[in-house]
Amino acid sequence: MKHKDVSERVFFYLDEDGDGMISFVELRRYIAAVRGEMGEVDEIVKLLDIDGDGCLELDDFVKLMDGSEEEGKMITELKEAFEMYLMDGYECITPKSLRKMLNQLGESKSIEECRVMISQFDLNGDGELNFDEFKVMML
Repeated sequence: MKHKDVSERVFFYLDEDGDGMISFVELRRYIAAVRGEMGEVDEIVKLLDIDGDGCLELDDFVKLMDGSEEEGKMITELKEAFEMYLMDGYECITPKSLRKMLNQLGESKSIEECRVMISQFDLNGDGELNFDEFKVMML
């Protein structure tokens, strides 16, 4: 049996309501039953959820099954890179923390230039980059 056939069978098993998509709830329930922990499931699913509807379609799920270890490694690396830009007390990249990191890398930018850089990926308009916005920037 081919790997894709197995993935399809697992997909349809996990799709409890039969709507052709695996919701976060359906996937979490399965992971909790199998592993007893969630780990980075939310991060991986968000990364693979191509259309942003909060569900994995069959193609998304097959990608998860084929590359879950690789995707997990990529998210870990992204988190490490994201954390390099954080300053004490902040969970987001601010213009000040971006400027500080760029200066350490030998690239001098003003606070205003850093604000402009952040604004290009600041999806919620708060003037800072959270991890999800950082992922968009890096991908």
